[in-house]
Amino acid sequence: MPLDTSARFSDPDAAYRLIVEAHRGLSDDESRKLDAALILTLANQIGDLAILREALALSRAAIAPSKDAATD
Repeated sequence: MPLDTSARFSDPDAAYRLIVEAHRGLSDDESRKLDAALILTLANQIGDLAILREALALSRAAIAPSKDAATD
């Protein structure tokens, strides 16, 4: 099954606010740890290495497109 990148939240703004609020009051280091814990929790929920691999590649390309193009 390919990665589904369509909007899946009925209220995407509320989902975004939840994520932002979870980071409120955290240091940069704590915020990175929260992100890592959330990623691992959601990766486990997905439970599919092919989907996880595709999601990671898509996410990495979104933040570092020139680095990924240089390594291909």
